[in-house]
Amino acid sequence: MRFACTGWYTSECTKNMRTETTLLTIQDWHEAYRSGACAADLLSARARRLEAENQTRTWILRVPVAQVQQQGQALDALLKACADAQALRELLNRMPLFGVPFAVKDNIDVAGLPTTAACPDHQALPSQSATVVQRLLAAGAVLMGKTNLDQFATGLVGTRSPHGGPASVFDEERISGGSSSGSAVAVGRGDVAFSLGTDTAGSGRVPAGFNQIVGLKPTPGRVSTAGVLPACRSLDCVSIFALNTQDAATVLRAVEGPDQQDDYSHFVPGPAHLQARRGAAAGAAMRIGIPSNPRLRGEDGYAEAWLDACAKARARGAELVEMDFSVLHEVAQLLYEGPWVAERYAVLETRLKDHPQSVDRTVATVVRKAEGQRAVDAFRAQYRLQRLRRPAQALLDEVDVLMVPTAPRHPRFDEVAADPVGVNAELGTYTNFVNLLGWAALAVPAAITPQGLPFGVTFIAPAHADAALVHWGAGWQSFCDLPMGATARAAATAGPLAAWAVPVTQPVLPIAVVGAHLSGLPLNSQLLERGARLQCKVRTAPSYRLHALPGTVPPKPGLQRVAHGGAAIELEVWDMPMNQVGSFLALIPAPLGLGTIELEDGRRVHGFLCEAHALNDAPDVSAFGGWRAYMASRPSAPASTPPATQTSSQLQASV
Repeated sequence: MRFACTGWYTSECTKNMRTETTLLTIQDWHEAYRSGACAADLLSARARRLEAENQTRTWILRVPVAQVQQQGQALDALLKACADAQALRELLNRMPLFGVPFAVKDNIDVAGLPTTAACPDHQALPSQSATVVQRLLAAGAVLMGKTNLDQFATGLVGTRSPHGGPASVFDEERISGGSSSGSAVAVGRGDVAFSLGTDTAGSGRVPAGFNQIVGLKPTPGRVSTAGVLPACRSLDCVSIFALNTQDAATVLRAVEGPDQQDDYSHFVPGPAHLQARRGAAAGAAMRIGIPSNPRLRGEDGYAEAWLDACAKARARGAELVEMDFSVLHEVAQLLYEGPWVAERYAVLETRLKDHPQSVDRTVATVVRKAEGQRAVDAFRAQYRLQRLRRPAQALLDEVDVLMVPTAPRHPRFDEVAADPVGVNAELGTYTNFVNLLGWAALAVPAAITPQGLPFGVTFIAPAHADAALVHWGAGWQSFCDLPMGATARAAATAGPLAAWAVPVTQPVLPIAVVGAHLSGLPLNSQLLERGARLQCKVRTAPSYRLHALPGTVPPKPGLQRVAHGGAAIELEVWDMPMNQVGSFLALIPAPLGLGTIELEDGRRVHGFLCEAHALNDAPDVSAFGGWRAYMASRPSAPASTPPATQTSSQLQASV
């Protein structure tokens, strides 16, 4: 057989290469397959272990071992079709979740499996999987089962389920958080490499904080919710749990994108870096907004952990800006105290009337509040939200990102039982406002409290900045270097984001600048204002001459390509969003314009060139190697009188 002599895969799967218990992340699973391991063997071993452990508070339904093994065998056939290691690399790039086990929250449809939303009487049997599940399976992921949740995804505590409430992987007396409780615990335990949750009020973030994992809540509309049982239809998001940010980013890349089946689908690629939005100068410190008066409970050690997290942010070079969050808390109150709860009632109205005994008592209490709402209340609340959007956005525009405690405390089960609604409301302090404002959020581990509990922070960014968030989050998690979930593996072991795993960003045009647009020079602000970001500092190919254009304010050079006698000229390449290029071009005066410049490494990029006629009397300053060095050599003098050096016409005469 053609793969038998490749050295990485044989006609019989490599035995004892790696046991499934050591495989935690996407990278782990892929390394196992590169080493020749059998997908069917590893995946069925994982399924058997989950079956034996029988974590009934985590799992509502597990896929039978035989079905998991069949999925693995289909993947093994693809492995065997690879002629060599290069073919395998191409396969894993094409299917970035190849052979990776995952779970979904049981309010997300999977064809042939019941969707119960933790209500056994709600037995929907979909014939088609949710769009997000279809995309995961197409990327090679292998479903292990469906996980527990606060019934009908209503709650942040994880205890409102007839199957029981999963405990935090760190403390059996503490809640896991909800509503995506089982999905978070399955990842925190290492049962699966990643899982899907849903997030309306924080259900994809609070459980991440309580289990020391990553919870990525995309911008509303970035990931399809078609095939997801609604909680609050206009605000619902599918969220992603993973042990590290790199894996969360890989999953997001696999599932994001427009979907005609989802009326709320709204996919807009955003910036690759958080600072690009604010127009910060190259090398400027990250500005992080934090609450000036954080609402934290001291008995859990969260106050000390928050200070630790702030110290880590400063150690990464960030500038922390204390801000008044009152407008955000006002927005948060609208979610359950305003008419948005009527969206939940729209889903459960018939069940509450015909089968009230099947609905969790606390869930019913929360949802029935909608029965007292009027149509006029809905409009008044929308007007109020719209009025609050501007000051909320203004708050975010002052910084690059917000950092908040993921939750203000980590409650015990008995505390939730004593005050189920009050504790739940408290947990939403820093989560409830995010979807109402259409923002993106990433919950990441930050510290361990003196009591040994996990403490997480959430970074919040404006709509469509999802890719920028995961770039920042990957660096944060590596810097903090905490264990991933309940595993002993440190987060710093994760590799960098692979190019094919980075969520889609807005298209950019690399533009080379050689003069007044260089970093720190007078016209650099024209780049920063348009969200451009410095890509690299390089030189041209040795085929150019640089001239000082007389009479320009501020002083500007002219770059010209020559057939003979050229030099390598220093320049900067900036990535400018394509939708900003037109306005930038409008600022470029004659005789300058954009053309194609060859770099010393052979690449060709667009950049500033000058019309030849304007160089006849322009001094040639190529000997300085670049505009910055030339400007540094000049005495203080009017821009219109550059020092006399060899002009273009003189150069031609001497050639």
